[in-house]
Amino acid sequence: MTTTLPTIEGLRAGTWTIDPSHSEVSFSVRHLMVSKVRGTFRTFSGTVTVGDDLRASGVTAEIDLESIDTRDETRDNHLRSKDFFEIASYPTMTYRSTGVRGEGGDYVIDGELTLHGVTRPVALNVEFGGVGGDPWGGTRAGFTATTSINRNDFGVDIKMPLDGGGVVVGDKIAISLEIEAVLAQA
Repeated sequence: MTTTLPTIEGLRAGTWTIDPSHSEVSFSVRHLMVSKVRGTFRTFSGTVTVGDDLRASGVTAEIDLESIDTRDETRDNHLRSKDFFEIASYPTMTYRSTGVRGEGGDYVIDGELTLHGVTRPVALNVEFGGVGGDPWGGTRAGFTATTSINRNDFGVDIKMPLDGGGVVVGDKIAISLEIEAVLAQA
């Protein structure tokens, strides 16, 4: 049985461009088995295309891996190296949605994440933040999306064991997106 997702008040059909100066792409990963290191990517772009029926909506995004920022230049350079992202060969991470569905009162965007030359299905749990006008006559919408991935699934499989057991860097990466998007003027 095919069902129509409920409409979201104020969210109009059209193309919404992600505003990178009012959005954030961040992550966290377990470090030394005792804490988490957090970071962001400073350079990214994307669009949210909203259909009259939300099932016909979609998302595309591209993240510049060179722009990683964990507040430690030495660590950032190591993450850019062959040990992790290998940005000389794989400079970007991309996401392309394949479907939108409701789950309870929330939404899930199913899609494909490409990282390190490997594409895998990744679902984003999405919370809608609202719609409003901006001081320049535009319309903006806010979204929060979260997911987690296993870096090994994408060929980022460096092992750095600790003497007493465990590893320096965990396998599970928590990803959080705070997105503000602007509706394209007709």
